[in-house]
Amino acid sequence: MDVKLSLIIPVYNRPDEIRELLESLTCQTFKHDYEVVIVEDGSTESSSQVVKEFSNVPISYYQKPNTGPGDSRNYGMANAKGNYFVILDSDCILPTHYLEEVFQELKKSFVHCFGGPDAADSSFTNVQKAINYVMTSFFTTGGIRGGKKAVGKFQPRSFNMGISKEAFEKTGGFGRIHPGEDPDLTFRIWKAGYTSRLFPNAFVYHKRRIDWNKFFTQVNKFGMVRPILNKWHPKTARLTYWFPTFFMAGLIVSLALVIFGVKLPIAVYGVYFLILFLDSLGRTRSLQIAVLSILAVLIQFSGYGYGFLKSSFLVNFSGKEPETLFPKLFFKKV
Repeated sequence: MDVKLSLIIPVYNRPDEIRELLESLTCQTFKHDYEVVIVEDGSTESSSQVVKEFSNVPISYYQKPNTGPGDSRNYGMANAKGNYFVILDSDCILPTHYLEEVFQELKKSFVHCFGGPDAADSSFTNVQKAINYVMTSFFTTGGIRGGKKAVGKFQPRSFNMGISKEAFEKTGGFGRIHPGEDPDLTFRIWKAGYTSRLFPNAFVYHKRRIDWNKFFTQVNKFGMVRPILNKWHPKTARLTYWFPTFFMAGLIVSLALVIFGVKLPIAVYGVYFLILFLDSLGRTRSLQIAVLSILAVLIQFSGYGYGFLKSSFLVNFSGKEPETLFPKLFFKKV
């Protein structure tokens, strides 16, 4: 297949992020034609002036009412000129080899859907690096966000994801749920008979401009979304999705048992945290980031675990539809 790449980037009030992403595109080693499709999703802070600064980058720029990132990606893909869509978040920076790596992977062994990992750039803050660690570590997420060793089939994420025009047209693209629109699309791609694959060297630097409170809110939403996806796609449900909930419940019980002199359970947790600390230290070469990784994983597991438990109960026993139970997780139709 003769692949022509179209990069699909929704943006909402983030002109500075788009500038950084476009700057990274000017440094690509890729020598083939490609297109950048920027979709302004009802922003009040327009990126139009930033786009004009990059006349050397082949950009198609669209503005539309706010309908969410999933619908904006669909809009971009529907208007793109290429036949293979690379979907990126606006808070990503691309290493110089990114486009060439994607192109060569597709040329070597074509696949209708791919995903790539995210990494922490040296310019990131220590909090960003700690969050990046817990979002990508095998010891926290099982590697489902881009680890070479992952639990189950690889599920691409929309900050760094590719889909062929054929698969997009067959599935209809992203749905209105957010977050969770990316695994939902992946599951429908699988149902349509296509496969997905990890491109391990096609990584991006994902900035995640969030503080601890925003991180808790984000992972809490991830937890609430998963039971909805399990209901929509029951064959994809896994017992491992309960791990954060069981982990935090076990930690609370273990702390309570210490009062009664029972210390073995909390010692087991201590071993886990030590492994996590040493792994983070080995990967980041920073004592501070390794310490922050412990805090990050507690926020990650508590936020996700609570959201997953609450959503599992309501989705399975309330008799109400997910959109009625959690209207803030769905963008309304326009």
